[in-house]
Amino acid sequence: MSTPILPELRSRLPHLSRAAARVARLVIARPGDTSRMAISDLAQAAEVSEPTVIRLCRALGYAGWPAFKVQLAASQISGVPYVHSALAPGDGVPALTGKVFDNAVSALLRVRNGLDPVQVEAAIDRLTAARRIEFYGIGNSGIVATDAQYKFFRFDLAVAAYADSHTQSMAASLLGPRDALVAISHSGRSRELLDAVALAHGNGCPIIAITASGSPLARLSAILLRADTQEDTELYSPMISRLAHLTIIDVLALGVALRRGDQASRVLAKTKHSLKNKRKS
Repeated sequence: MSTPILPELRSRLPHLSRAAARVARLVIARPGDTSRMAISDLAQAAEVSEPTVIRLCRALGYAGWPAFKVQLAASQISGVPYVHSALAPGDGVPALTGKVFDNAVSALLRVRNGLDPVQVEAAIDRLTAARRIEFYGIGNSGIVATDAQYKFFRFDLAVAAYADSHTQSMAASLLGPRDALVAISHSGRSRELLDAVALAHGNGCPIIAITASGSPLARLSAILLRADTQEDTELYSPMISRLAHLTIIDVLALGVALRRGDQASRVLAKTKHSLKNKRKS
């Protein structure tokens, strides 16, 4: 997966020459406009020479402005950068609604673009082959674990979800190499969750982590499904990360269903039929 252009430009800004930095700041501020500019127009807008633009493109690994411009335009289509619209006390309902939805959509696209398809496929393979699957989460992540259990047990799999740290530790001590543990955490630093995961890891159970990259939980995992979201969980209950985690669970559930083919379809049909008489016509 190639490095996203705008984050790469931001990280390089302190190390660029004064002229190259002017080009970079213009691209960061107006990515849509600059992706449609000719090199002469960009150079004029940034008040630099055309060779300065070319040198910046080559420093980023592109042959020149045309190649850079194509990739910049593609990045505007495939996703949006993370933008946080902070709520203000005077926000009315339209502003509140817009900011909440915009932040959620932006974060989901960011997590989608950060997921490694190889790791996702490995997780689906592991879950499909597992003798038993357990989902662990503390607090809000426990809600995601329960949702995962609901989705997976309908495939006639041996599945459990635990949100209590004592139960997690007891259950983890019984897991082994033929099982799979999916640990869910926004921070990846919950001591109780890490203790349980370490127990399962010590027994040879493969750990699938849905968490932030670089966290202690990520380091314990055999398969990492990165869910890097920018959210202040010290003040607010995590909302955006929960949406990202739920969506990743949906990806895994659908992936397992596709692997199981007709067998999954038959089981799902039976569970739906069992609910037929519980709905009013």
